[in-house]
Amino acid sequence: MTHAKATPTTVRQDIREADMLEDIGTIKVPKSCEVLANRLQQQILGGAYPPGSALPTERELVAGTGLSRGSVREALRILEAQGLIETRAGRYGGSVVSRPTDALLASHINLFAKGRSVALGALVEARQALEPMVAYLAARNRTDDDLKALGLISDRLDEAALSDVPQFLEENANWHSALAVASHNDLLRAFMSSISDLMLEASRIENMASPDIRKLVTQTHRRIFDAIQKQDPEAARRRSERDVQAYAKYLEAAVKAAGGEMIKG
Repeated sequence: MTHAKATPTTVRQDIREADMLEDIGTIKVPKSCEVLANRLQQQILGGAYPPGSALPTERELVAGTGLSRGSVREALRILEAQGLIETRAGRYGGSVVSRPTDALLASHINLFAKGRSVALGALVEARQALEPMVAYLAARNRTDDDLKALGLISDRLDEAALSDVPQFLEENANWHSALAVASHNDLLRAFMSSISDLMLEASRIENMASPDIRKLVTQTHRRIFDAIQKQDPEAARRRSERDVQAYAKYLEAAVKAAGGEMIKG
């Protein structure tokens, strides 16, 4: 049996063909369910299906797209995971367009932080970057209802600070969430809501809610509340900066004492 001997010409040709294939690269063909989900997503975000409206039924989507029922169902599951629809099972069920919620973003941020073992220092830095601006906007944009909500939470916070640590921690998280609502900035509100649970977990570190710290928190919150009540944005921003700086100082000491630096699941 004989073998053809490679010549310089055939070697060069093989090299050129290899280079051409490398230039083409791997071609990824999207799944049919992803194509349908993307098209429906574009229509929803474009306003063709406003919140509260019903999408075509599974049967209609199968008939209109030529896709299998399994692909259509998977596309709808993708949209539901994105918070763009709510799907109800049953004879009179179907898919109704909805708006993504703060809770959906919060769950993703929470998983991201825990899945990547994000350092508590990163949480503090996020607060330092965001909260003074949130307080500034709350003082500028707050309504009477916002002020009432903050006032009620402040009262409960003051009461819990005396002897009920778990309730104090809950109300402290509620206070920051209400402050973000009062800013009337949807993006800041959603992001602050998304890190609210992480803030609460961080505050449960041993020695993070001592009587001295609880007293400090209630005092600084009252000063921020006063600036918001007077609609003094600059004062609210400055007082919020001092509040977050004090939080960072005590959190650092508590984390070192606890021997940990990560947000854990």
